Amino acid sequence: MRTSDLNWMDVEAYLQHDDRIMFVLGACEQHGYLSLLTDVKIPLALADAASQRTGVLVAPPLNFGASPYFLAYPGTLSLRVTTLMDLTEDLVRSAYRQGFRRMLILNGHGGNEPVRGRLYEVADQLPGLRLRWYAWWTSHSVEQVALNHGLKPSHANWLEAFPFTIVSDLPETPKPPPYIPGLMGAEEARQVYGDGSFGGPYRAESTIMNELFEAALDDILDLLA
Repeated sequence: MRTSDLNWMDVEAYLQHDDRIMFVLGACEQHGYLSLLTDVKIPLALADAASQRTGVLVAPPLNFGASPYFLAYPGTLSLRVTTLMDLTEDLVRSAYRQGFRRMLILNGHGGNEPVRGRLYEVADQLPGLRLRWYAWWTSHSVEQVALNHGLKPSHANWLEAFPFTIVSDLPETPKPPPYIPGLMGAEEARQVYGDGSFGGPYRAESTIMNELFEAALDDILDLLA
């Protein structure tokens, strides 16, 4: 249940019996042959699936994150880290003021990780607030699925190639992982990564992707309990 499908009176009525809400933090950045909004689409799909089972509200997703290293790829739109921190804090404080007390942040992008530090400060300032942070691709459950099938998860490879993120034909031949010299600017990053994938197979079998999704969903359901 998304707040975008409700009016304010619906949300007020919801708050009379539940104080949980899910926030989706994503990014608009290159993902090789996948959608520029891959980092939004995956956690939002997980949030919707969790909401269908629990009835917990899903706030509108944040479609932009911190992606300065990909700015040489057209279509990538990046926020400054400080802007992203302020924006997320404002969202949390807005929800808290209205009565939400249990908030789950579903993060879809590694560049957003600095936000966690700010949220520790916010949690310390708002009595009764219970914040949870979940980055699906780093969870032990998802890592175990990859290990079970002998696949290495990485950016813009099979790990993120769900039916709803694929927007073009995918190469059949796995890509050798490029050599990473260290921290890079955007122009150098494009030279190193080429098509944008960090290497490995571009696609996995649908049964594996379903298993991966369900593993992450189970994690989220546990966090919402």
